[in-house]
Parts: sequence; structure tokens; C-alpha cells
Amino acid sequence: MWGNLWLAVLLGALAFSSGAAEQNGDAHPRRLALVIGNASYEDQPLANATRDAAATGEMLSQLGFEVMAYSNLDRAHMNEAVHEFNKRLSAGGVGLLYFAGHAMQVGKATLLLPVDAQGSPAAPITKGIELESILAGMSAPRSDQLNLVVLDTCLNNPYDPANVSIVRPPSRTIVAYATAPGAYAADGTLHGTYTAALLRAINQPGRNIEDVLHDVARSVSLATQGQQIPWMTEGPAAAADRFQFAPSDLRAGNRDSDSDSDSGQRAMMAETVIAYQSRGILPKDSNEQYEITFWESIKDSTYPSDYEAYLKAYPNGRFATLAHARIDRLRAAGAPKAQSQAQADHARAVTPPASAPLAPSAPPPAEKSVAASSPPPAPKPAIKTAASTTGEIKDCAACPALIALPGGTFEMGSNSDDPAERPVHRVSIGQPFAIGKYEVTIEQWNACADAAGCPRIDIEGNASKTAPVRNLSWDDAQAYVKWLTKTTGKTYRLPSEAEWEYAARGGTTTTYWWGNEMRKGYADCKDCGEPWRKDSPVNVGSFIPNPFGLFDMNGSVWEWVGDCWHSSYKGAPADGRVWDEAGCPMRVIRGGSWPDGAAYMQSSTRFKYSASVRQSQNGMRVAREMK
Repeated sequence: MWGNLWLAVLLGALAFSSGAAEQNGDAHPRRLALVIGNASYEDQPLANATRDAAATGEMLSQLGFEVMAYSNLDRAHMNEAVHEFNKRLSAGGVGLLYFAGHAMQVGKATLLLPVDAQGSPAAPITKGIELESILAGMSAPRSDQLNLVVLDTCLNNPYDPANVSIVRPPSRTIVAYATAPGAYAADGTLHGTYTAALLRAINQPGRNIEDVLHDVARSVSLATQGQQIPWMTEGPAAAADRFQFAPSDLRAGNRDSDSDSDSGQRAMMAETVIAYQSRGILPKDSNEQYEITFWESIKDSTYPSDYEAYLKAYPNGRFATLAHARIDRLRAAGAPKAQSQAQADHARAVTPPASAPLAPSAPPPAEKSVAASSPPPAPKPAIKTAASTTGEIKDCAACPALIALPGGTFEMGSNSDDPAERPVHRVSIGQPFAIGKYEVTIEQWNACADAAGCPRIDIEGNASKTAPVRNLSWDDAQAYVKWLTKTTGKTYRLPSEAEWEYAARGGTTTTYWWGNEMRKGYADCKDCGEPWRKDSPVNVGSFIPNPFGLFDMNGSVWEWVGDCWHSSYKGAPADGRVWDEAGCPMRVIRGGSWPDGAAYMQSSTRFKYSASVRQSQNGMRVAREMK
């Protein structure tokens, strides 16, 4: 499934550049590559990153790329390399950035770490270079040509492991990750597992890109026994055509047909995985202790940027209020603008030109504020529904129980500081529909898997048959509703986003369906009271249902809906239908999950995730037509 998505998208984007060049009479457009391998980190040095970069640079040179190769760059020199690369790339051609080393995901930001970005919990944030800024600089002067980024890194968030999100790159840009968001990447005996597979694949002349990338994905998955699944994200406007990393005529013109380089020969040999978590930043303490360590390292600082770094890592952390106060006080007092060279270097970040804004993305819902005062009694539903008085629907023994909801009109969204929830708009759902009384359970999913209608999903933590199934991609959810439709003869589907919010609100207009303040015992989240558990969601139906008789609309697991992600409600349909578009890479998830804070539990909270990627907090709830 992953392979099909990546191959289709990457084929299109790579071919777009190839096709454009052929129209201009140039069978092989200019190719420029920036290759960086960082290994000499103070806290967690890497064994293979510089070898990975050297071998990749040599291979790309043989394949017709102009290569700018560097190793063990600190922040200042890494920024200089990126600046020079973008300057040279502005002349046109295919641009490729390869980076091997430590990286991390903090909120929406992917940070590539120079070798001086360790030593304290704050250093990766203050010194890390944002991928989004690099991408904007690559695409700005040549928005109609291909940019390809390959990262043999991890995508974990050491500050908040459950909070990982990926920003969609600019047009004509593809970012290929060695592993999935929130996961780790492995090292082999000589190379990173991903780089070894990539070198083996692209070194074979005359092969189309589909075969090349299929080999990469298969090799990495087999080598790590499914622990590491390569992943990608792509910008809009990819078109289908032909592309080869190693065209047959390049071998005759640019390469020695009798012998390959040592790096090429070594890359052809299979790697033995020796360290799975090698390219992830691993805190020495628990998550809670790591936050305290972070705060202790900056609490006496006189620089606002240190407290801003803390808030970036822990927007709702235990010291967030104090951090905001320190920032306000320092700025009011005229905090020093000049720091030591090591401290101030991060201020010279690579910033995108004003003419090339990044793709819009909603800020994480957790950045919302949650009032802590004692809550008022839960309001009564604003409308009466058949679900309040009638029983559940069950189309087969293994099918999810459903609640029938009538059509109705409601105000969707909120006037919060999250632009993804604005504007508030009136939605009229004209037809009745049925929606799952509970989230789909492990038992129900396994019935589909037993019938060969769904893939088998590994569940860690609470594996009770009545626990919500999770670690599902949007594509997995589509397979499940397709199987239900075939099994029952009824039309099952994912709810539209409007239907989901209509059902979640339960006829209320407040922040949560139970009122405007958080209340204990109403949702499965870390701030929401018993019977919450840290490691996994509890069984479905363990908390109080909403006024429509629906359980766990808030918390438990994120729930896929049918819609494509849009960064706001501007232009959203007013009739409650699925808001879709062709080739949509990002789908909407709703409702929050058990490791999230109370801010995620708000009825209006919405977020996005790649349709093809599985994530341990993502599950589903079904809908069914009532016709």
C-alpha cells in the first residue's frame, strides 16, 4: 500500500521534470545534489552517516548529478551549504537534497540536526534547521521543476512522542523519509539500512523508478522485519511520465562499464541490522523527567529564545505559564539581543523568501487553552433525536452497533485561535444516517481480517477484543467499510467530517458536549480522569456517552473521516457531504486520543494525517446510509 502511493507520486513528480526537459530538447536535464552526512554528535554519535553520504554522493555523481558533498557540519556551516546549494539551484534543473544524521519532529517542524545541536535538551530546537525553510528556498526560484529530498533519519519527538505531524511540502517537491512519522531508522554494519537499499536500487541502469522504489521499500521492510517502513509526503502538481535515476545511455557516457566504485560494490551487499533506534534522539530520562531536565537547563536564562524553545517542545507543559511570563518580563526589560556565538547562531536560520510561502497547515490543537475552573452542569441537547429513544442497529453478528441520527442543522467549527477551525459555518445535513455507537473494536476488525477483507494489525498494550482497533491508516479504514458493505449489502462508509462533528456535539453548542469546561470521567484522555491508562486506550464504552448515545467521540483513538484535509473551512460544503479532491495525500482525523491532553477533546478539534501511513493512535468509526 505504501509502495503504491509513493511510487505513483514519485513517478509523477520525477517525470514532470524529465518531460519538461525533453520538450526543450534536453533528454537529461541538469541535476544538482546537496549531500550531507552528520555523525560526530556529542551525545549520540552515529557510526555510518558519513559513509552513507560519501557513498550516496559518489553514486549520484556517477549518475550525472553535480554533487556538493559535506560531512559533520555545525549549524553555521550547514546553513552556508544550504544557501550555496539554493543559489546554484536557481539556475534550473532537478534538485536533490540527501541528509544522513539525526533529525527530529517537534510539533509541525522537521528539524535536521547539525553536529553542534546536542549537549542539552534545548539544543536540538535552538540549533536544528527546519526542513520546511530549506524546501521553500529550493522551490522559490524554480517552482515548475522537481525537488527531491531523501532523509535517512528518524522522525521521533523526544519531548512529546505522541505529538508528530508532517507539513505538506511545496509544489513539485517530494520528501522521502527512511521511516514513518514517530518511528526510528536502523543502521547496518556499513550503511544505514535505508541508504544501503537505496544505493542498491538506483545503481542499476535502465530500470524504471517504479521497480527501483519497490526494491527499496521491500528491502528495508524485510531487513527490519517490518519495524521500519519508508514513508513519503509530496506537494501538489505531480504529473505522470518517465524517469530513471540511471538511464542506460548514462552508463555508457559517464560510467566505467567494467568496474564500479568501492561504495557501489559495498552497497550491492545486503546489510545486517545492528541498531534499530540509532538515528533517533533518545532522552536519557522518562518523558516527565526530560521536561524537568529541559526546564532546569534554561530556568535562569536571560534570553527569551530559550523559553520560546521550551514552549515549542512543550506548548502545554507544566512550566508553560512561567515560560510565557519570563518571555514577557525579559522583553519588557529589553533583554540582550546579542548572545555568545554558539547561542546566537540559531538566529541565522534559513528562512523562506517572501515570494514562496509554505503550504498552510493548522497549528496543533493542543495549543488551545483549557479553562481549569469548576464546570457547570452539562447542557441538555439543543434538539431531540431518534437516537435518544430508539435502540441500536446491528446488521450482522460481527458488525459494529449503529445509532440512527436524523438530518439537522448545526454550526460547525469554532472561533478559537486555530485557523483550521474557522470560519464557523452553518451546515445542514438533509438525510438521516447511522453512525457507530462505539469505535470499531479489535474483535470486529479481526472478523474482517479472518475473512481476508482487511490486513492483520498488530496491537500493543490493551489487546482486549473490546478495545478500539488502532494503528490504522485511512486506506485500512476504507478496506474495512468495503468489506462491511459486501458482507451486509448495506452501504457502509466513513462519516463525512461534518457528520462526525454533528454526531460528536450531540445537539449541543458548547466547547465540549458536556459544557464549556473539562470534566473528569467524560473522555479517555490523560487529563480526563479514570479509568484512563497511560499505555493504551481502555475498552470502548468505558466513559459516559454523549446525548446522542455515542461513546468515545472524545479521546480513546483518533477517528478517520472521509474528507481530504483543508487548512480552513473556507469553501467547505454546506450540506454535510464529504469534501474531497483527486489524489488527496492528507486525510482528516477527529476526536483526539488517550495520550492527548484535554484541549484535543473539544468538539471542533480537527487534524490531519497521511492516508497511507499507520499510526498507533489512529482508529475509526463507521457510518452507514439509511436509504
